[in-house]
Amino acid sequence: MRFSIVVMAAMVGVGLMASAGAGALKEGQVVHLWPESVLAAAGGKGEEKSASDGRVNRLSNVTDPTITVYKPTDIPDTGAAVIICPGGGYSILAWDLEGTEVAEWLNSIGVTGVLLKYRVPGKQGLAFQDGQRAVSLVRSRAAEWKIDPAKIGILGFSAGGHLAVRVATNFKTRSYKAIDAADEASCRPDFAIPIYPAYLVQGTPPVADTAGLPIGPDTPPMFMAVGASDKFAVDALAYGMALKQAKAPFELHVFQFGGHGCGLRKTDANLTSWPEYCARWLAGIKMLKK
Repeated sequence: MRFSIVVMAAMVGVGLMASAGAGALKEGQVVHLWPESVLAAAGGKGEEKSASDGRVNRLSNVTDPTITVYKPTDIPDTGAAVIICPGGGYSILAWDLEGTEVAEWLNSIGVTGVLLKYRVPGKQGLAFQDGQRAVSLVRSRAAEWKIDPAKIGILGFSAGGHLAVRVATNFKTRSYKAIDAADEASCRPDFAIPIYPAYLVQGTPPVADTAGLPIGPDTPPMFMAVGASDKFAVDALAYGMALKQAKAPFELHVFQFGGHGCGLRKTDANLTSWPEYCARWLAGIKMLKK
């Protein structure tokens, strides 16, 4: 089958999932996405802000986007890499909850985590450019970072989930003029993982935004997870049905228990078991094999 919709009522354990936090995250390599001239043309750089409420570290006023590359060190490297897009309504970035902790989990299953600091607030167009640039940049440096250029995916939460889908479905035309050799590499991710994604529908009643997020025969495989009580559950359901109708490969899990914004922190809500199913899916599409 090319698609699967699964409604979960209870937690199920699988062996592929290494526990999040199994090993301390090593310091990553920070790479700036754009030359100074590009940032100047977009309004220049401002002072980035960081604030924590004890649960989430929130970054705001991001004007100098970067990627931070975290390589697995404690277990064999599969050669796969995933670009991580934290959520935050395109206003802030939930940097630890939906960023560094996710990189740590990816490392625990042998995947390179590439944490994207995209531009916020209110810069959806620039964030999209950052996403496309990140995919091309990682692919252009795949040999240097020991990454398989055919195993580069993108994962995002909430607004970051929307960004992940947008990058995964709008790869035929680059949203900015190519600036260097990195942009000669494809900006198409090999797979996408939107988790409780937002903004995938439009209109009343809501329908999948296939105009802004087009689906075709070359749409990358997608894994989606959402809680049934999440107000954005309709987004995942509607977009999943659009993928089904287009015969695009996808897997969708709708968990009975769990709301919005959990990242991968374990609670009694079965939504927080999504990494186990995602790891199994990644193995199924041959991303966790050398």
